[in-house]
Amino acid sequence: MKLVFTKTPMREQDPLKRRNNFKEVNLGYSLEEALHEAKRCLQCKKPKCVKGCPVNVPIPDFIDAIVKGDLEKAYNIITTSNNLPAICGRVCPQEQQCEKQCILTTRGESVAIGRLERFVADSFLDSDIKADQEVKAKGKRVAVVGSGPAGLTAAGDLAKLGYDVTIFEAFHEPGGVLVYGIPEFRLPKDLVKKEIDKLKRLGVKFQMNTIIGKTLTIDDLFQDGFKAVFIGSGAGLPRFMGIDGENLNGVYSANEYLTRVNLMKAYDFPNSHTPVKLGEKIAVVGGGNVAMDAARSALRLGAREVHIIYRRSMEELPARSEEVHHAREEGVIFDVLTNPKEIIGEDGWVKGLKCVKMELGEMDASGRKRPREIEGSEFIMDFDLVIMAIGTSPNPLIKASTPELETNDRGGILVDQETYATNMDRVYAGGDAVTGSATVIMAMGAGKRAAQAIDKAFQGIRPLWSSICL
Repeated sequence: MKLVFTKTPMREQDPLKRRNNFKEVNLGYSLEEALHEAKRCLQCKKPKCVKGCPVNVPIPDFIDAIVKGDLEKAYNIITTSNNLPAICGRVCPQEQQCEKQCILTTRGESVAIGRLERFVADSFLDSDIKADQEVKAKGKRVAVVGSGPAGLTAAGDLAKLGYDVTIFEAFHEPGGVLVYGIPEFRLPKDLVKKEIDKLKRLGVKFQMNTIIGKTLTIDDLFQDGFKAVFIGSGAGLPRFMGIDGENLNGVYSANEYLTRVNLMKAYDFPNSHTPVKLGEKIAVVGGGNVAMDAARSALRLGAREVHIIYRRSMEELPARSEEVHHAREEGVIFDVLTNPKEIIGEDGWVKGLKCVKMELGEMDASGRKRPREIEGSEFIMDFDLVIMAIGTSPNPLIKASTPELETNDRGGILVDQETYATNMDRVYAGGDAVTGSATVIMAMGAGKRAAQAIDKAFQGIRPLWSSICL
């Protein structure tokens, strides 16, 4: 086969149509397209792509299985390392991880590893293929706090090892950020449900509407007979800029806005009991994936005009390039090198946004050019809704109810870098509860390594806790 240096394109909804619906934008590969793309893989003797994956999926092996037409084998290879492949195939930033390491990038585009992972996972979800999930029960109970990617991964891996696992979730539906934070057009919720159902078939139990730190404490879990606890409670505490006007009606955190839309289905009001202000002209402050999700959701809810307000340039946007591309196609306006100074109100409601123009100076600690204000460049834009998408922090409830648990000045739980053990005996943590807001796959990697450490601790290979913290 002649070497091809560009990815097989993936079909998408037309931008003018999709901005009016919440159906998935990317439509996936057909079998023919997947085979064509899989054959681009060079099957390197020393593949760098595996090391680029936070959960170390055996990438060349599953791609080789696709080429040979054995999708069941491909699926089983992926799931030796990844419990949520249909999800990762959609929201994992492969272009910055496994695909970035692909040798084909020296001459063109990498193999579309994420698209192939999605294809295999979707083929499994929609068929009667059954993976071998027989395990020998170990008779030990482990509690997992939070049903986001870190918690689901830790729970799945522990269940596969024979542990009796219960996940405690604050919301009424499992999935964490996968259901409340990522819109339907990027990650269909029925797909998340299917992935969670697989964990239930492994024996993982879910206790919903239970807030650890309020309904129950960490100590309560141990008193109830759990022998270890993994905290994967995420980063659900929104950040604000601290500027005047943030308490006006019509100001949302992106966290609240997306939760109302995604989990509570506020777009279906009055059929939904949770309303959301729709807005005609909306400002979304921030430049990450969450900002793109909020802006694109606002368009689909009928906004006439949606602006991304970002203090750096387009080149510094932290969002995935695919999400930025889709947002621009759908009509989102990017006001870059712009920073809010004040939210202007009238009769208690948002009326506008006072901003200042920025320029880029020297490099800062993040490796990006530091933005600085241009004197005398203030101006006002009219908006009736402002969504703050500038990051989140770990929820403080667990720390407040467990004062002996050590955290850093940002509220992140301190853990051992290798084992993800906290300073508390038999308590582990990972994902956004440790790092603050990060990616789905990084949280999954933490959940996987914590599960391995818990298993080794129960086997006596290493202690159940460590004082060597980040």
